[in-house]
Amino acid sequence: MGFTVEACTVYRYPFEHVVSSFLNKYPTPMEKHITAVKTVEEKMDLSTGIIYRRRIATCTNIIPEFLRKNKILKVPNIYLEEESWLNMRKRIMTLKSHCLTWTQYATLNEESVFRESLENPNWTEFAQKGTVSITGAGFLNYVFEAFAQAFVNQGIKKSIKIMETLLQERYGCPFS
Repeated sequence: MGFTVEACTVYRYPFEHVVSSFLNKYPTPMEKHITAVKTVEEKMDLSTGIIYRRRIATCTNIIPEFLRKNKILKVPNIYLEEESWLNMRKRIMTLKSHCLTWTQYATLNEESVFRESLENPNWTEFAQKGTVSITGAGFLNYVFEAFAQAFVNQGIKKSIKIMETLLQERYGCPFS
């Protein structure tokens, strides 16, 4: 079955500030579950100026202990892969992420876009869409999906709040 979540917001900061903050936001004490983010590949297309990055995030396993009685779920960390394409000329960064852990039982895919706002060039629009689907756990699929949906919805709100906090700490009050 699965579910989809979507989020949109406007950061009242210039594109460069938002992208820089996003690329450097983890690890942070504001989100204890993301313990590391490592860039494993980075290259620039000289003809377009687009910077491609591939990063791996290490997250602590947040699945409740009662669900971890299943040996498959009893792992200390969950790994996510993020690919991004940063086009400074067009002032847009596109990202795609997916979970590398439990791929035979769950799919988690996310697509995000940061772009200069059409309304105000000193602002940055952010849009994100994610899908999660659990398979192979029988009737527990619904239990896992309900937990995942609540966690993902909370995580999106928290991620936006972290970005807003970091932007304000680094660059002061938002632009009007």
